[in-house]
Amino acid sequence: MANPRTGAERYIARQKQEPEFRAAHAEAERRIRQVDGLVRALDDARVQQGMTKAELARRAGMAPEAVRRLFTAEGANPTAATLVALADVLDIEVVARPITKAAPVQSKTVRRAANSSRKATARR
Repeated sequence: MANPRTGAERYIARQKQEPEFRAAHAEAERRIRQVDGLVRALDDARVQQGMTKAELARRAGMAPEAVRRLFTAEGANPTAATLVALADVLDIEVVARPITKAAPVQSKTVRRAANSSRKATARR
């Protein structure tokens, strides 16, 4: 956030000063990007197959407005069952695969405490 304008943006900017909050926020953003990417991929496949949202909904046994909201609403948060049902209709397999995570970031306080413990043990 380059220049926070609202109270919420200023609050988030202050909270991001804390390493734990920053890490949790980054993880939440990663998850949101994954869901958004999956929804976009399903919608792209729907368009490529020449299928309307209503037709996709009908074939998946869902309400047309639910599918329409999923593909047009900002910040949609579908269940895994919904995504799999739509993927099945579009002949897409949803596959889980392991991700590579970066090493956790320790705060300076934690590192200092660990170093102090090692020094105390070495003195004994």
